[in-house]
Amino acid sequence: MTGPAPDRIVDIAIGYMGAKQLFAASRIGLFRALADGARTAAELAGTTGVSEQLARILADAMNAQGLLDRQDGRYSLAPDAAEYLGGGGATDLAPFLTFLNEISYGHWLQFDNTVDTTKPGDLQMDDARWATFMAGVMRYNALHAAMLARGFDFTPYRSMLDLGGLSPEFAIGALRANPDLAVRFVFAPMATQGITDALAAAGLTDRATVEPADTETAAPGGDHDIVMVNHVIHRFTAEQNRTILANARAAAKDGATLLLLDFFLDDDERQRGIDALHAGEYFVIDGTVVYPEAEVRSWLDGTGWRAREVLALPGSPRVLVADAI
Repeated sequence: MTGPAPDRIVDIAIGYMGAKQLFAASRIGLFRALADGARTAAELAGTTGVSEQLARILADAMNAQGLLDRQDGRYSLAPDAAEYLGGGGATDLAPFLTFLNEISYGHWLQFDNTVDTTKPGDLQMDDARWATFMAGVMRYNALHAAMLARGFDFTPYRSMLDLGGLSPEFAIGALRANPDLAVRFVFAPMATQGITDALAAAGLTDRATVEPADTETAAPGGDHDIVMVNHVIHRFTAEQNRTILANARAAAKDGATLLLLDFFLDDDERQRGIDALHAGEYFVIDGTVVYPEAEVRSWLDGTGWRAREVLALPGSPRVLVADAI
């Protein structure tokens, strides 16, 4: 065959098939059924309660995606599936997959209208759907926090400000990595109880303080040597973000480090896929914005920060690391 092959186009076009089979495999407990060792399709059917035909379909689909290995008709977990889907790892992504299946996927069916009107879809949420939404989002944030703890050295720091973030897991990961670190949370009032509960569950209450304040106007002050701003940028306007970053700088001593975690659109020759896809996800869900990294860097330059490096976290957002000048 000469000329370009169609594989990439077809793979993208049928990607939803793999996603839906992943969600179904997680929902019926296929991965957990393999936590103790390899099984045949018939054995998987007996454990999960689906027919042997569907067990084979789902197992083969997950094998095709690389999440299951197959030898002599027996399926077993690949290392990433064992860690994040089999129930034995530190971060079980099953609640995140449930959120994608029950909330996000259905919402994407409104994406054509969003493209045509530049308006987000209608979430139509009730208490049960909000519970699914928050459980999934917070579990995905736990993954981000784990990836950040692996990719950034928190040991040189002593005083962290976590300003306006979405999840306390990032700072909790830093506290676990550095026994000499103390954290001051300045989060929206509605987050106070969740932070308090998470700190208590981690046994870290004595190394943290929690101060309720609206993120877009909070001016906590202080002399911190590291400032965390996680999943804030996409939730606010450009003007509000400049204010948030200026207030973060006013709470940092000279030479302090800023960790600005979010999805960003880059200017590389090939856009990082996970960021571009989340630009669509955030907009169709509620109209929030994944900003261009170049624009965010201009806000940093104008608020007393100098960008140092970018950390691309596996399966997670990027982190713009900046120094207070």
